[in-house]
Parts: sequence; structure tokens; C-alpha cells
Amino acid sequence: MAIFTGAGVAIVTPFHEDGSVNYDAFKEQIELQVAGGTDAIIVCGTTGEASTLSHEEHLDVIEYCVKTVNGRIPVIAGTGSNCTETAVYLSQEAEKRGVDGILVVTPYYNKCTQKGLYEHFKIVAESVNVPMILYNIPGRTGGVLIQPQTVVDLCRNVKNIVGVKDATGNLSGVARLMHLAGGDVDVYSGNDDQIVPILSLGGKGVISVLSNVAPKQAHDICQLYFDGKVKESAALQLKSIPLIDALFCEVNPIPVKKAMNLMGLKAGVMRRPLTEMEDEHAKVLEQAMKDYGIL
Repeated sequence: MAIFTGAGVAIVTPFHEDGSVNYDAFKEQIELQVAGGTDAIIVCGTTGEASTLSHEEHLDVIEYCVKTVNGRIPVIAGTGSNCTETAVYLSQEAEKRGVDGILVVTPYYNKCTQKGLYEHFKIVAESVNVPMILYNIPGRTGGVLIQPQTVVDLCRNVKNIVGVKDATGNLSGVARLMHLAGGDVDVYSGNDDQIVPILSLGGKGVISVLSNVAPKQAHDICQLYFDGKVKESAALQLKSIPLIDALFCEVNPIPVKKAMNLMGLKAGVMRRPLTEMEDEHAKVLEQAMKDYGIL
């Protein structure tokens, strides 16, 4: 059984001006997601700037999210690292804090082989009892790609590896994965502009950046599809494209934090080396938000 179906939000980590975590704003954002129909919260991922959180902060943010959600929807924690031992540590500590699952990114920088990827994910998964989703995002990992057969082998051979967040952007690769998987892999879109195409191939939903600013719309794209209202789902997907493009006109999460700040959601600053959005891009984003009706 899937950890969740539908739209899970890849939630931001809000910061104060001094760079410390703004837990009051985080609580407000979690409550808005739950109220908006979000189907799961994915905390401390790419959008949550996990790469610039200390281990202590990382685990504190996870714990706070779990306690605030209080079982209303699943909480999935990003616990990946390019060091297998570190990924094991973060995964075990996240499990102790009560998460419903973990999301583990492809090791970056090391550029390991498919054998290395298989062993890395297997070791991490077997160190915990909660289900694990692989995170395939070659654009963030030096081009390292978990090949479809490796994904399938992991899901079939390691009992608590259940699926993959596919942020490759390669729909042909997703189709090959689905063909090989025969229903044994839960696939989530990692790109908001490909929700409906991946659902049409048998995907379970999306791990969404869009949901930070439009939780109901991200949820509805999925739910309409599941309800058999494919044309309505596709229409909402297509309506969302200009806003999605604006949310990725600079590296994530720079635009989505800007969008949230424009909405008064107190996402705060980015941690270095990320910087504030360029003015020309911010104007495009603001207009897209107005056109979409969220500003």
C-alpha cells in the first residue's frame, strides 16, 4: 500500500532574517497545507533547504513537523546524503521522531555506479522499519541517475523500499520504469508540470513545490484524475503551467519562497549560497501569481 496518493507538499523551511528556523511560521504553513487538502507533507527535502541545515536543525524540523501534523496526514522526511553512514543516521533518527516514511536522494558528488546506488539504498532502507521512497533527481546529483531496472530491483528485493520520486523530467524513462515494474513501484512526479502525464502512466501522485502556494489546486489535479475527470484534471494542470514555470525560473526554492513572502506566508530568507530572487524574475512571478488568482 502506498504511503500516500495525491499531492504531497515539498514544504519549505521558513527562516528568520538571522537565518534561524521560524517555527511559528512553519506551524502556520503546515496548518494551511492540511486545511488545503494536501495529502502528505515531505519535510527537509530540496525545497526545505536540507543541505544547509545542521543535523540538529534537520532533526528538530522533522520532529516539529511530526508533532504539529499529529497524525492527520503522512509526514515523510528527507534523510538522504552522499555518505551512506550519514543517511543511515538521519533515517534512524527521523524514525525515532515518528515519521511515516523517508525520502532518500541519490548520492551526489561521489558519482557511484548502479551497484553502488543499489547497495547505498539497501543499507539505508534496512536500517529502519518505515517505508522509503527513492529520490531520482539527476539535475541535483551531478547527473547520477537511478536506472529503471535498479529502481525495480530495489523495490522488489528490499521490503520497505516502496517507490520513487521521479524528477528526471524524462517521461519516456518513466514509461520504461512502469513497464518493467509491473505495479511493484509507486511513482510520484517530482515535477509539477508533469503530474497528469505521470498519473496517466500509473503514478500515485506528486511531491509538489506548487502546493506551497496552491495546495488545493495541486491536490485537485490529482483528485480529479483519480475521480475519472481526466479532462478537468488536465485543464487545471495546463492552467497551472505559467505559474509553475515562474516557480522554477530560478533554482528551487528561491522563487517559491519569494511567492510565499508575497502572499504573507513568512517563508523568510534563503540560506547561502542561495540568494534573493532577481527583480526581473520576481516581476514575472508576481504577474503569474495574479493571473492564477492567488495574489
